[in-house]
Amino acid sequence: MAAGTAAPQQQDGRIVKEAMRTETSAGVGSAAVVAGRPVIEARGLSLTFETADGPVFALSDVDLDVQAGEFVSFIGPSGCGKTTFLRVVADLEQPSAGTVLVNGLTPEAARLARQYGYVFQAPALYPWRTIEKNVMLPLEIIGLPAAERAERARQQLALVDLTGFERKFPWQLSGGMQQRASIARALSFDPALMLMDEPFGALDEIVRDHLNERLLRLWDKTGKTVLFVTHSIQEAVFLSTKIVVMSPRPGRIIDVIACDFPRDRTLDIRETPEFLEVAHRVRAGLRAGHAYGD
Repeated sequence: MAAGTAAPQQQDGRIVKEAMRTETSAGVGSAAVVAGRPVIEARGLSLTFETADGPVFALSDVDLDVQAGEFVSFIGPSGCGKTTFLRVVADLEQPSAGTVLVNGLTPEAARLARQYGYVFQAPALYPWRTIEKNVMLPLEIIGLPAAERAERARQQLALVDLTGFERKFPWQLSGGMQQRASIARALSFDPALMLMDEPFGALDEIVRDHLNERLLRLWDKTGKTVLFVTHSIQEAVFLSTKIVVMSPRPGRIIDVIACDFPRDRTLDIRETPEFLEVAHRVRAGLRAGHAYGD
């Protein structure tokens, strides 16, 4: 979070409430992508949080376009506004200046039009509900018939390879499996846009690599547009079609780097000169950003 640090229990409670707010409003089915225009258009976007200790400048004059079907990763130091940018797109924060459009709509209108799903840093699964019922929760609130809720949950759990775990509770699953269930929940209403806030950051490297490969296959299969926050250079380069490198707070865009790797790439690509070249450019941008902020 860009505006200070909350106690763990308070933060977890807020995450759950925001997940409910986002997914409830996201409904079923996504509005059609407007042909010929970016999915995300940010112009002169700035955001300042007013706190008891004075203003916190989270974002400053951000301009960015994201095209349909792109996988765009945001990388930068902690507190640089990566998550804040996603939260502005999701209508969870209001900008102080500038504009953001989602398929030509304001973030509020896009939320009401059910245009995105949000995967938070924590899975935000209710421990007293089975995995199947967690995936169905936003669909219950929307009011879909029970049979349709069950079918959607079955389809999305199969998509994230959790078939057979429908009746398990979150505490019976590993951290990686819980995040896959969270992704299934966000996909249950079929949004065209996925907002993913460092979903694998708390996982060990082996599990993270495995889920990176799964996510890449999922993105290729579904054709979603993805905005993905990460602190890992390797993760950003492996997953992305485009990497947005951000400066320390206030967050500015230092570089936007294209990744023209095949969609069916595997982890072995990380040893290639082309991969290492992109990773070096990301690292150089991060270093330049720190120098700029000094």
